[in-house]
Amino acid sequence: MLTFEQKLAVIEAFPELQRKDVSLGRVNFHYEDSAHDKKTVVQHLHRNGNGYVYAGLLDGIETDEKGLVNIRDYSENELRELISQAIGALSVPPPEKEASPKKKRKPPQEKRWVGPNGDVLTLLFEEDLWYLYAGLNLESAFETYEEAEQYLEEEEFKRA
Repeated sequence: MLTFEQKLAVIEAFPELQRKDVSLGRVNFHYEDSAHDKKTVVQHLHRNGNGYVYAGLLDGIETDEKGLVNIRDYSENELRELISQAIGALSVPPPEKEASPKKKRKPPQEKRWVGPNGDVLTLLFEEDLWYLYAGLNLESAFETYEEAEQYLEEEEFKRA
């Protein structure tokens, strides 16, 4: 088993990790460039040689419910390899979540509406707001498509 100082030397050899001293003489090491919410790579390295490395993103490594591996009995090479893999996994952005079928439909970016007298209004999405135009004149602005749609329907306009 490596001593605290030996483990510390291995961990500090990774320049991308930042040391954070925590309570009871323990030390954490953070990877600030993590592409994930998780930044702590080494957690609670203690003077008695006990500590943990986050391996929750790695396949084939047994972890606890928090994704941590106890490194108490790790050799220098095992520790170096585990930390290297952990940093590598945290460097890769998580996959994009697929759109849920329950999500609202995406409204059109521009839509024409015709009023009862044949007046034509254009609803246009620009800079996070929905703008309602009569020709080149701005008639109104709405925060959501639904608000604009409700207003137009109340004014008896129909989609063109």
